[in-house]
Amino acid sequence: MRSVAVVGASLAGLSAARALRAQGYDGPLTIIGAERHRPYDRPPLSKDFLAGRIGEADLALEAEGEDLAAEWRLGVTAIGLDPRDRRVLLDDGTSVRADGIVVATGAAARSLPGTDGLAGVHTLRTLDDARALRAELTGGRRLVVIGAGFVGAEVASTARGLGLEVTVVEAAPAPLALALGAEMGAVIASLHGDHGVRLLCGTGVRALTGNGRVDGVLLEDGRRLPADVVLAGIGARPTTAWLEGSGVEIGPGGVLCDAAGATALPGVVAVGDCCTWFEPALGRHHRVEHWTPALQRAATAAATLLSGGTAAPPPARAPYFWSDQYDVKIQFAGHAGPDCTVTVEEGDLASRSFLAVYRREGQAVAVLGVNQVRQFTRWRRRLDVVTTA
Repeated sequence: MRSVAVVGASLAGLSAARALRAQGYDGPLTIIGAERHRPYDRPPLSKDFLAGRIGEADLALEAEGEDLAAEWRLGVTAIGLDPRDRRVLLDDGTSVRADGIVVATGAAARSLPGTDGLAGVHTLRTLDDARALRAELTGGRRLVVIGAGFVGAEVASTARGLGLEVTVVEAAPAPLALALGAEMGAVIASLHGDHGVRLLCGTGVRALTGNGRVDGVLLEDGRRLPADVVLAGIGARPTTAWLEGSGVEIGPGGVLCDAAGATALPGVVAVGDCCTWFEPALGRHHRVEHWTPALQRAATAAATLLSGGTAAPPPARAPYFWSDQYDVKIQFAGHAGPDCTVTVEEGDLASRSFLAVYRREGQAVAVLGVNQVRQFTRWRRRLDVVTTA
């Protein structure tokens, strides 16, 4: 392994580069990033950064004085991968050849069809997205958030704190119903009502209205919501189109990897939101779009690359994610499904401070904590033990 290219310069890519150096790789290292920014932390974009409580310097992921002895190619986008010599083709007409490649190109926010060129319509995935949205969130304006997932709910919370009139539209019966189940999703939905946010569930969006700039959202049920600003929080798709024809196998959830991050093309591994790793505990591939797996799996992917694909899979751990909404910390770990029963083990729903455990055939498989950090941490450790066993 005489040279390595990391394609993607966000958390997963930076973590992989760090892991390569930590594991003894001292050869040429090229880090390619489509954005012109140095690596930055994304979770605060919908919260503290959007609210103006922190600045861009506070988002930096690199430590002061950190030097990976890497060549940084920022502001250029990978458009292809030549499998014959593992050459990454870039949109500026240049290319980077490497013995080993880490695919860490992440995911791109889905946009609403037919909204190109309509001012006031936003997505939130990048620092530039957050800059543009923050400039429009001024008190007294009317914000409509389409999608009550994590990003949509966090932006709604932030905007309400800034004094905006906020409406959230969700096609599902409750926010986060797929991740948390309908019962707990309904509990999380009540947070919006507690803080004066209007939540409309079970209806989709037919179209946006406006001449040059958005002025309303037309719902499938015929209602029209006045809007000065619209955020589309309708998910993200893996950034994998550049790998077509390369021999890297792509599935609906992104690049298909084995349990240690190896792809179908020798010398190429993948990590982060662009890929789906095989989960032995589930017996299938599973994509986890959250901060923690992007950080944790980077070391395994680096080891797989340096070992020629013989690295051991990482210890099984329950997937974990968190969200901060309206000064409430929501934490979830594990794999829940519609076949699970849910019981509240600590606190109570009315106080918005509780811990709920999901069980399948009597076995705890997931846990949800709402303002229950200490109890949640204990249950998360139990799940890790069960998952490993």
